[in-house]
Parts: sequence; structure tokens; C-alpha cells
Amino acid sequence: MTLKVIKPGLLSAFQDTGRHGFQHWGVPVGGVMDEAAHELCNLLVGNPRTFTTLEMTLQGPTLHFQAKALVGLAGADLGAVINGEPFKPGMSRIVPADSVLSFSKRVKGARAYLAVGGGFLLPAVMNSTSTHTRGGFGGLRGRTLQAGDLIPICSSFANPPRLAAWQEHGVEEGLEAPIRVMVGREWRFFSEQARRALLDSRYTLTPASDRMGYRLEGEALPLAMPCELLSESVAFGTVQVPPNGQPVILMADRQTTGGYPRIAQVASVDLPRLAQMLPGDTLRFSLIDLHSAQALLIKRAQGLKAMDPFNA
Repeated sequence: MTLKVIKPGLLSAFQDTGRHGFQHWGVPVGGVMDEAAHELCNLLVGNPRTFTTLEMTLQGPTLHFQAKALVGLAGADLGAVINGEPFKPGMSRIVPADSVLSFSKRVKGARAYLAVGGGFLLPAVMNSTSTHTRGGFGGLRGRTLQAGDLIPICSSFANPPRLAAWQEHGVEEGLEAPIRVMVGREWRFFSEQARRALLDSRYTLTPASDRMGYRLEGEALPLAMPCELLSESVAFGTVQVPPNGQPVILMADRQTTGGYPRIAQVASVDLPRLAQMLPGDTLRFSLIDLHSAQALLIKRAQGLKAMDPFNA
């Protein structure tokens, strides 16, 4: 059973929850940008939440289903249609053989996720199918989709599972709420002016933002004194400040280590909202403590678990 790529879209690549356990070899974790949407679309078709999904950015592909399949869609609304009928995010549908999934005008958000019942049949590289385009490995031959690609999928004739209503998702929440952060390892090295600026100012995502990192533009964040650091491991959501004072948020394809001072760390629960932002969007930060960040993440996990028919 296969899907044929008629048009590849702007940036369509396979991702899962990441390539963990290899950072000491210099291998980035990678994986999906919006883990909440990735998990949701897998649940919509009855897959485990770790199964591979197709991450589609801004402009989705055109896919020809050469066999019957169960599909789920979540994340951004990129104007999906199946055989001319609208296919909204947060839905699953049985697609007959010889059907075409295509995308038109983007409505909101940046990244949509597509799952198929049973999963995509892709080889794992270091225990993951995530595509790392800079390294040229994972996913489908280490690259984004191209016209003419044939994508093998598992046979699945299951009906869409019955799920509880989805109450919390980054795109639905809107992008105006502050991005919640905790103090970073080098918070104390920044001036009081810099700390106030981070929490009181708005920052704009620049066109230089991508899956590796979001470069922000706004009020500069000066150090209180010169700071020499050894490179240390970094995480998804680490907010580094290079010498120009303009913060950078490290994203899914971040490097394994970094030497710039870390003023803050984005709470994991807000990473999906970041993933749905576009260059030109503005954001602001608010400060929370570790306990609050953990409680928010647990609440989201409990919501997903409650929807999972296999946990009923």
C-alpha cells in the first residue's frame, strides 16, 4: 500500500518524537515541532503517540492514496481537502482508494500533521524515523518530500476511534497568550534591565527562524558583566543570548551543545504554540517556576490520556 506524492508542498518531512540518546555523539534529537498536534493526530487514527507523522509547513502537499486508508489531521489549518471536501484539523476519516488529499489557502498556524492508521513504513535510523535534512538521514532518504515519491503505509481497515472532545491545543488557544518561561542557568549574569526587558517587551520572529532556532528581534538583553562559558548541552526551548543581545529560542533541530548564556527556558507545555508561529509574529514572555511548568505539562498529558481509547 502506498501514497504517491503529486506535489511536495513547501516543507513536508516525516517526524516522530525524536532521536534520543545520541547527543553525546553530536547527533541532534530532532523530531516534531508541535508534539501536541503530533500526538493528537496519531490518537485520531488509533496509533501509539510515538508513531511517525508527516509534518507539513505552511503549504501542504498533494497526495494520491493508491489504497484505502484511515487518516488523521491535526495542528495548523492549511486548507486540507479530500476529493474536494474540506478536511479540518482534529478530524479522522476513512479515505477510499484513488483519493487525493490536497491543501489550498492557509487559514491559521504554521505546521500541520498527518497520520495514517497503522503508520508509515519507514526505516529507523538510530531508533527514530525523524528527518534530519541538514544531516541527510532519517525519514524518506533524509530529505523533504519530492514529486513522484512513493510512500509505503501499513494496511488498516479500522474505523476511526471514538475520542473525547479535544479541549486544549496550541492553535486553538491562539498565539496572543505569553510564552511561559523559567529562569535559565545564566539568569543571574544578566542585568536587571535585561531581565525586565525579557518579561515586559514584545519580540518579533525574524525571517532567519527555522526548525533549528527562532531568532527574535526586540529590546537587547545585555549581560551585567562579561561572561566566558564552556559549551554545555541545550534543550528544546532554551533561550540563548548571543553577543548582539537578541535572544534565540532553540527548537527541534537545535545543535547538541551551545556556549551562549541561557537567560530562560521555555516551559514544555508552550513549545507547541511556538511551533505554530511564523516570521513576523510577535510574542511576549511570562515567568513561572519549575513546579508550575511541570503541573501544566502533566495536565496536558492527562488530557491526551483521557482521549486515548486504549486507556479506557
